[in-house]
Amino acid sequence: MANPKPPDNPPQGISPEKYARLKAEARAPYKGLRQVIYGVAAASAGIGAFIMLTQILAGAEVQRVLPNLLVQGIVLAVVIGLFRWEQRAS
Repeated sequence: MANPKPPDNPPQGISPEKYARLKAEARAPYKGLRQVIYGVAAASAGIGAFIMLTQILAGAEVQRVLPNLLVQGIVLAVVIGLFRWEQRAS
């Protein structure tokens, strides 16, 4: 069963701007929250990757640090991919 299309004109007592925001939120719930989470996860992965790179440059065992660096890189790539995918869907 398809969802009925909301009317283009706002109901009485609601401004057109507020109605447009409500329609956008109904189409993509929690989009702002997801984007904040993507940003925080990307920052965390970026900081982690930077720390792992500095450990390698400082002479730490590469076999110990490299798996962690790869995990940080994968997380960063996934978060960037999710963010871009969501932006294209909009």
